[in-house]
Amino acid sequence: MSELRMVELSAATIVAVNNLSLKPGQEQYLAPVSYGIAATVINPQTSWQRVVLDSDEVVGFVSASFDAEAPEEHFRSVLWRINVDADDQGRGVGRFAVEKLLDEARARGMDHVDVIYEAGDGGPEAFFHRVGFTPVGETEYAEVIAEIRITS
Repeated sequence: MSELRMVELSAATIVAVNNLSLKPGQEQYLAPVSYGIAATVINPQTSWQRVVLDSDEVVGFVSASFDAEAPEEHFRSVLWRINVDADDQGRGVGRFAVEKLLDEARARGMDHVDVIYEAGDGGPEAFFHRVGFTPVGETEYAEVIAEIRITS
């Protein structure tokens, strides 16, 4: 793996992001119910969407939001989605994306980042635990709310 870098989502990268492949069974975990509902009221000015490149190849995507005015606490500093191409999973791409997300949250004065996911075999829970997220609650749809506390 060459050096990973992160760039803003753009017209030049969106097709490749849409074509990221998943491992069998992962598609069911892409968008928890809470995210679909919240997406209808998300302020595009607070969203943060980045693409992870390995050389010039799109290998991952991360979408987050930083909105101190969000009606739900767990949507104020939240990782909406992280996708790593199936062929690139296990190479540190996801960890890199989360580290860059935490850098951005820290720069915006946030003290944590939340993520919401559905627990289940083959789901994202093990990844989120490995990169430091700790469960702190549950949504009304029985999804896990987990957070990473940000240190200076």
